[in-house]
Amino acid sequence: MADSRTTKGIWQAVRHGARRVDEATPDSRDRAVDALRACAILGVVLGHWLVTALVAHDGGLYTASPLGRMPWLAPISWIFQTLAVFFLVGGHVATKSLASARARGLTYGQWLRARLGRLARPVLALLCLWAVVTAGLLLTGAPADTVHTLVKLALSPLWFLLVFAALTAATPLVARLHPLWPLAVVLHVDVLRFGLHLGPSWLGWANLPAGWLVPYTLGAAWTRGELDTRRAGRVLLVFGTTATVGLVCWAGYPAAMVGVPGAVISNLDPPTLAAVTFGLAQCGLALLLRDRLRRAMRRPLPWAAVATVNLSAMTIFLWHQTALMATTAATLPAGRLPGLHTVPDGPAWIAARLGWLPVFALVLAVCWGAFRTYEQGGGGRRHMRGRRVWGWGVWGRRSRVVRVHRGAGRGGQAGWGGEAGRPGRRGRVARAGHANGAAGGGDTGAVPRVPRGHRV
Repeated sequence: MADSRTTKGIWQAVRHGARRVDEATPDSRDRAVDALRACAILGVVLGHWLVTALVAHDGGLYTASPLGRMPWLAPISWIFQTLAVFFLVGGHVATKSLASARARGLTYGQWLRARLGRLARPVLALLCLWAVVTAGLLLTGAPADTVHTLVKLALSPLWFLLVFAALTAATPLVARLHPLWPLAVVLHVDVLRFGLHLGPSWLGWANLPAGWLVPYTLGAAWTRGELDTRRAGRVLLVFGTTATVGLVCWAGYPAAMVGVPGAVISNLDPPTLAAVTFGLAQCGLALLLRDRLRRAMRRPLPWAAVATVNLSAMTIFLWHQTALMATTAATLPAGRLPGLHTVPDGPAWIAARLGWLPVFALVLAVCWGAFRTYEQGGGGRRHMRGRRVWGWGVWGRRSRVVRVHRGAGRGGQAGWGGEAGRPGRRGRVARAGHANGAAGGGDTGAVPRVPRGHRV
């Protein structure tokens, strides 16, 4: 009976917190954008956890992929390789945010510093921790190959952030660029590489900015209203799907949309034409799902979950590989555990790996609790103009400082509603982080706005 009352109380607290988040969200906010970003982040995380194996061998660790021994698992990569959706949302929100900043009289430099600052803080935390870990491993005599494997895996998310930061900086230049131009660059590079076998070895890396510029410019077209019709989504979905199937079946491109260790060609390292056309199909599907997502996000619980993910999107993205490696390393004394330290060579490994996913999620939650403040503008007590309120978090735990101030804020920083530097619909902004922040978010944050003098 006591357990039943406890469970009921927890459920009521969760529902109450979800309602508060829902009520604090302005009606003008497009919740489908946040839902798409959350899906993209969680897709990448789950995809990495499913296709990345750290195999224990001769006292060290090396990376392997189930896709190498079980190529029939390639459809998994079609579901969880969601980077194109992330760049689509990023381009949409960045161009919208830049237009809003200009309307408020902010300079490009002010806007860019605010956005890149949200990227830099969580990255610096990751780099500092792994610098200490790397030094500790080398000093204790860990094999150099193992250290290299771990560091490479831990820092692998940074390539994405470098590209995203570069495209963000180039937003004024690409805001009106047609997606066919970067698509043409990728096409010509691949014809030279794979068709004519011409060009220097580094030529393929021209596809790194060009390939992800395609969905980014689609996001800009979304901002301009050019993708508002369902016809645009259908065209992208049909064209992208047809082109990808043709490239895989008749042009020799790999079926897996992620890198596979030992493969001759990788669709992501650097991006190939097949990866870009696959991204077009994903973007088309995302655009078609917008109305359904908006309806789904009207319910408080799903919306609160999406808002929570968006609040710490970069923390989740940056630390999910560390969570996998921490679990792997911590359990090594127990021996070679199936699905964790063993070679991914069959269905039994897949079943065992699925059982480890909740453990990875739990360790990631610990990382989230430790490092999320870096994404939300720093932890602890910070002096600022205006009032400072020690408050209780949305979910009923005393978790952070909520700073309530008048609307005259700095450019690029805002609370849950409206635009940066302006008060929301309740007249005050509670600044405890940025939902959209580094994850391609624009000028809105991700915590409820409260009236002056109230606790949250």
